[in-house]
Amino acid sequence: MNIRDTFTLWGPTSLAVLLAASLATPAFAQTAAEQADSQPQEQAQEQLQGQELEQDQEQQQQAQEVSIDAVDSAAQVADQDELPRGHFRLPEQGDVIGERYTVVVEDPKQTLIDIARRHNIGYEEIRMANPDVSLWVPGAGTEVVIPAQYILPPAPREGVVVNLSELRLYYYPADKPGIVETYPVSVGREEFATPVGITRTTVKVKDPAWAPPSSMRREAAERGEPAPSVVPPGPDNPLGEHAILLAMPSYLIHGTNRPDGVGMRVSRGCIRMYPEDIKSLYERLPSGTQVNLMDAPFKAGFAADGTLFVQSFPQLEENVEGFEPLLNALERVTALTENDVEVDAERIQRAVEAPDGQFIALSGPQAPVAEPEPVELINEVELSASTTPNEDA
Repeated sequence: MNIRDTFTLWGPTSLAVLLAASLATPAFAQTAAEQADSQPQEQAQEQLQGQELEQDQEQQQQAQEVSIDAVDSAAQVADQDELPRGHFRLPEQGDVIGERYTVVVEDPKQTLIDIARRHNIGYEEIRMANPDVSLWVPGAGTEVVIPAQYILPPAPREGVVVNLSELRLYYYPADKPGIVETYPVSVGREEFATPVGITRTTVKVKDPAWAPPSSMRREAAERGEPAPSVVPPGPDNPLGEHAILLAMPSYLIHGTNRPDGVGMRVSRGCIRMYPEDIKSLYERLPSGTQVNLMDAPFKAGFAADGTLFVQSFPQLEENVEGFEPLLNALERVTALTENDVEVDAERIQRAVEAPDGQFIALSGPQAPVAEPEPVELINEVELSASTTPNEDA
């Protein structure tokens, strides 16, 4: 696995982001008290008189509401105890969080990508979990699998961990030791691979500007579409509205103006997130937080009931050299199991050879029961025929 050194120098993208920070003008929302004071007195009195009526209407609506989203799994919501999007409770025992569930498409205009974003899932995740469902027209009434179950990556549970092959970010907030957050991300495509290594967050910038790298400007010029030297904040800015700089030149965790691509290898090395996810992380992630950029295409871990699960993802091409996927998988499973635990090596091999991110149970209560080996019986007819005397003899 390639391990690249980390840097503390500022790259051109980082400088462009800092430029935007120096030019940004802060905006302040009007408080509720200020809004009330600015209303005419007669309007305030009318609102006061209608307060009891509004409360009655709210109670009636709450009594009639069954669910905000009729296709959501009620069990999923209940198990999460109304935790915010992407938040999970760390298991007291084991390495598995979340659960796999299904939803039913109700809106015929809804795409599989729309459903993925709603349920905090990335492009490749939803595609691999639903290989027979159309990405663009799944159709009303179609059952869609939401693979919202994860084995925590094999890394220290601190700071931010980005598993590149999995296309997913994990955050262990220091002020909430019993919580882990996870979000789908995009990483660098092959020719602009996201580096592997340990770094940290530095500066956070709201409404960043973006300076297209020289290579991109050259490519645009060759197409006859010269790119600007700096793209100001706005809907055309590929960094979105929030950016978190890393202590690596030109590498950031940021939003995007093209959220449909989240969960794919499409960036030039940066970590892209859904706008709502980076906004949430931006507000809570302290500067100086460790960021572990790792590549673990094979994961293994125990569920709370003792079942040993594995997951396998397509490996990044740039980290293939010198890496033996099957050997790595076997070593990972061996490190987690005791000598008296029997696992099916063929199931491990199948997971490695067909990486689709699906949970595979190797041992424990949820593992499939091994079928007994068939016993070869002697054909009585053949035996009888062989022992019958030859009448012509």
